Amino acid sequence: MRGRQLIPIFGLAVLLLPAYVFAQTQQPEPPPPPAPAAQAGQADSSNNKKSSSRHQHDFLVKGTVFTPEGLSFAGAEIRIRKAGAKSFHWQSEANSRGEFAIRVVQGAKYEVFVRAKGFKEQMKPADGMGSERIEEMVFHMEREGGKPQ
Repeated sequence: MRGRQLIPIFGLAVLLLPAYVFAQTQQPEPPPPPAPAAQAGQADSSNNKKSSSRHQHDFLVKGTVFTPEGLSFAGAEIRIRKAGAKSFHWQSEANSRGEFAIRVVQGAKYEVFVRAKGFKEQMKPADGMGSERIEEMVFHMEREGGKPQ
């Protein structure tokens, strides 16, 4: 009689054993041991040097473009070239709030042009020669021919 009582327990163990083995194989492997402190410190400092030196000599031209009514001008085209150059090397569009930001190389003078269909093109100089790293500007667009819309 005692053998009959053990049969359901043995059967249940046989059914649950594959689930237990499967669960054990699905557990993530333990993480690798941490690197020695000296190596980790050197790796961190070299990564920091790379990321900070990437934009070390950058000059940021940023601004906002407005409609004649004073609303943000989304989609206005911004083009930048070095002063006196014929071709434009940087271009972007104003975002939904009329804002833009373009990185250029520090150490030169630039001309920033803003244009949009039906509006007069505008130009403003940006001086990247000094110690300042950011030039902020605001453009108030004017309709071509002065036609109100």
